[in-house]
Amino acid sequence: MNPQGERWTTDQVLALAPDEASRKAGGKLAAPGPWSETGADASAVWGQCKGSGKKPYHTAVDLNGPAFTCSCPSRKFPCKHALGLLLLWAGGGREVTAGDPAPWAGEWLAGRRERAERSARSAPGGGAPSRAPADPEAAKRRAERRMQRIGAGATELEQRLEDLLQAGLASAGHGAGETSRGGGGGGSWGETAARMVDAQAPGLASRVRELSAAVASGPDWPARLLEQCALLHLLDRGFLGIERLPAPLAATVRSRVGLTTEAADLLTGPEAATVRDRWLVLAQQDTEEGMLTTRRIFLRGERTGRMALHLSFGGGAQRPPAPALPPGLVLDADLAYYPGARPLRAALGERHAPAVPGPVPSGCGIDAALAAYGDALRDDPWLDSWPVVLTEVTPIPGRDGKSWQLADADGESALPLDPRGPGQTGLWQLAAISGGAPLTVFGECGHRGFLPLTVWDPAPVPL
Repeated sequence: MNPQGERWTTDQVLALAPDEASRKAGGKLAAPGPWSETGADASAVWGQCKGSGKKPYHTAVDLNGPAFTCSCPSRKFPCKHALGLLLLWAGGGREVTAGDPAPWAGEWLAGRRERAERSARSAPGGGAPSRAPADPEAAKRRAERRMQRIGAGATELEQRLEDLLQAGLASAGHGAGETSRGGGGGGSWGETAARMVDAQAPGLASRVRELSAAVASGPDWPARLLEQCALLHLLDRGFLGIERLPAPLAATVRSRVGLTTEAADLLTGPEAATVRDRWLVLAQQDTEEGMLTTRRIFLRGERTGRMALHLSFGGGAQRPPAPALPPGLVLDADLAYYPGARPLRAALGERHAPAVPGPVPSGCGIDAALAAYGDALRDDPWLDSWPVVLTEVTPIPGRDGKSWQLADADGESALPLDPRGPGQTGLWQLAAISGGAPLTVFGECGHRGFLPLTVWDPAPVPL
């Protein structure tokens, strides 16, 4: 990598910050004043930052991860010093010059390379280490017992759906909507969802909770409830007859009820099949549920044109999910897709080169985006949305200032924005970047509308 010509953008650096406070603190350190002995090479940036003590903090960033090290006591990753160093480097000034790493930085980088090589040598075929079960027969028996428990759960759900439809949708207040509409008897859907968790079928439990949400959704609750009942019934029948389904659809049903495949098996198992491409990072989105942080990274292959979704999990700011891949980067890497009728989720395998900034992505119009979601829905009827890049679209606020839409350049097609979107601040940010002119936006297109995640200005801006 040429440090002067392929540095990250400020937005790409700030996307790595674990919280808003870290962004602000890192921004204050993005000046040459506190820094000394800074430098960069093809895959790393390093420097010393003056702190409150006598000795400066040693800070380095491995751009291949990215990964971070700093001698400061902060437990955030990256810390404000790493963010400040990257921001200083991204600014393109002469403070961070090309050269060989400082001894302490070189030792850390060499240690990372050595651990990576040792891991690769110990893995079958030189890839990621697989985790073969200690007792294959015992693992097989556990899998069979779980399938039986899920089958019993699906059978119970079918009986509950039959009871609901025979009594009429108005009876839903006795179960799904009892917290919002009153009623009693018949047992709550919440109890049913808990039993699905006990049956090790978290996907079925999630669908049951959607029934309660549908009843509490507003005046159109009967239509939403009937829709959710139909999707749950389809999933139940699919699982109960899974041996008769085509292999890709059977894999989709298994994943929808909550049966997952280990990433190590995808990358190194007997049926492993990886796809190497230059993958453009389209968005990185973190969501928090209690103490768990889920990171969703969307990518698109330069050669294959395939979309991919990488999921990772972490325990908050002190243990953030990995990897961190800001939008706009390009990775030359292997991906292994999880099986399914319309594969999207993928595991990240070997990287063949450092990540570098990529171009503004090409995209499609609104009609083509809706067609792409329709095609995906045909293969996986439980899909809520499908990732697409829209080009030449303009954000238009509704008269109430809340219901926004994206319109094609010719004004003939428009797509409402998902009401669960980035909020009023993000919407007005989108409008400000547009300034009334067409722009390129990445997001998820689904039955609720379009959920924007990244806009290009021309640098990527997360929403």
